[in-house]
Amino acid sequence: MTVQLSIIAAVAENGVIGNDGDMPWKLSTDLKRFKAITTGKPVIMGRKTFASIGRPLPNRVNVVLTRARDFAAPGTVIVPTLDAAVAAAADTGAAEAMVIGGGEIYGAFMDRADRLYITHVDAAPAGDAHFPAIDPAVWEVVSTEAVPAGASDTAATRFTIYQRRRG
Repeated sequence: MTVQLSIIAAVAENGVIGNDGDMPWKLSTDLKRFKAITTGKPVIMGRKTFASIGRPLPNRVNVVLTRARDFAAPGTVIVPTLDAAVAAAADTGAAEAMVIGGGEIYGAFMDRADRLYITHVDAAPAGDAHFPAIDPAVWEVVSTEAVPAGASDTAATRFTIYQRRRG
């Protein structure tokens, strides 16, 4: 069975997605959206992203991609390659798998992804993890929604869904 690969990320104006293993903002509104979009679907992440979360995300098959042969994390599926991650996600029978980070993993999956769920964050923080450039020749905007900063958010955002152009 083929699984659609989608990437979901919060990305600052300067491309930053993380700093020192953490997100450089607090966006409760976006975390609720992340949970709504990913619940019930397999999530694919790198070892560092898993470590920053600290536990498997509930109600999702957690696929952790790592080259570390001795890595163990109860409640997850550990895989060594991109192909193995896609196969593990497809084995769940889900129609869509969500790639949730980090920077290296996003870069590796950009050529394989069918859809991007991007929260554009109205901020430009310092950071050591970046999202790859979204090439408008490759990605078409399907929808976009401005989201003002809520009481528990440190920035306003714009939620945009991109679809890979065909042909």
